Amino acid sequence: MDLRILERLRCPVCGDPLAEVTAGTARALRCPRRHSFDIARQGYVNLLAGRAPHVGDTAEMIAARADFQAAGHYDVISDALAAAATEAVVRLRATATPPPAPTPPSALCSASTHAPLSGQNCCAEVSRAKDTPTGVRVEAPAPDVGAYPLVVDAGAGTGRYLGAVLAALPDAVGLALDVSKPALRRAARAHPRAAAALADTWQRLPLADASAAVLLNVFAPRNGPEFHRVLDPAGTLLVVTPAADHLTELVDALDLLRVDPDKADRVAASLGGHFTPVNSTVHRAELTLTRTEVATLVGMGPSAWHTDPGALAARLPALPEPVRVTVAVHLDAHRPR
Repeated sequence: MDLRILERLRCPVCGDPLAEVTAGTARALRCPRRHSFDIARQGYVNLLAGRAPHVGDTAEMIAARADFQAAGHYDVISDALAAAATEAVVRLRATATPPPAPTPPSALCSASTHAPLSGQNCCAEVSRAKDTPTGVRVEAPAPDVGAYPLVVDAGAGTGRYLGAVLAALPDAVGLALDVSKPALRRAARAHPRAAAALADTWQRLPLADASAAVLLNVFAPRNGPEFHRVLDPAGTLLVVTPAADHLTELVDALDLLRVDPDKADRVAASLGGHFTPVNSTVHRAELTLTRTEVATLVGMGPSAWHTDPGALAARLPALPEPVRVTVAVHLDAHRPR
């Protein structure tokens, strides 16, 4: 795993830093207290502290989403996130306190707890939580967020949006979090500078305090207190939610779930007390789809849990082809209070 990501991860059991260990062909992350977390052969690491209360999106839903996104139909969302994340990192660097002078490479390499960065002759220190005289554990400072910004996608799905943001930020690294294993198998390959971890975003996130520069939340649940804890004070939370007319042409025709009219209030309630909204934009695009692509679109989202496949198959032939569909989303930027 990229050390720039690894040094910001924390053990979900005790909160200590993690290091990568190998045993033959098996790889894992392990903390000093020997809590160990397997890295799957598909590339993601399981950072659940216990059993997940749910398994997330199914393999069929993720496959449908990957196909639909690969066709570029949701690039309007990817492009908006990439632009907003770029602006957020520029702002963070402009407001960040200059980091302390770096430790000489010779001093770094003399410590046994250091691991070399690929392609470099120096070493980077893995921060550790320390015991104070009072017995209260105080976490060591997280790495300088502005030097190589960490973009975290909470509820990342396939990792498509995270990959688009990393493509726009050449010195950033990314972490995809999701509870769906089929999603993480794809997210682990979303970008060369991204890693993926199995984690329940309703629980404590396996990240150091103030370790993320940008946090993405696209059509996913929001954990306001944890988002606030892991985001740098000068960082930005980018939340994407459906607008009232999102997929409106299909809602009645195919009896799909409607956008909750109280969606904005629920988002505000989930983040209230922790974040201040600073910007809100609406992004729209008109898609021209085949009926097969419409079926893929339905199968990749929340309606897949509620739509009877037989009823959907009966309604699809009535749609005039090509099928014109509106994509409409809110992109809201929030900053920690």
